[in-house]
Amino acid sequence: MAWEITKERCLRCGACVSVCPVLALELRESGILNDSGKCTLCPICERVCPVGAIRVEK
Repeated sequence: MAWEITKERCLRCGACVSVCPVLALELRESGILNDSGKCTLCPICERVCPVGAIRVEK
């Protein structure tokens, strides 16, 4: 099980942060931070990313 982001593709638009139902994502200057203790590996963030920078595998 994994959550992965390709930092080079990430636009830091915050779309994923705004839809996370468990508030596991945080937008920082360096990119998106995922709190793996909160993340349930639902694919919502992956679906809303406009550039396909997020990949969720269960």
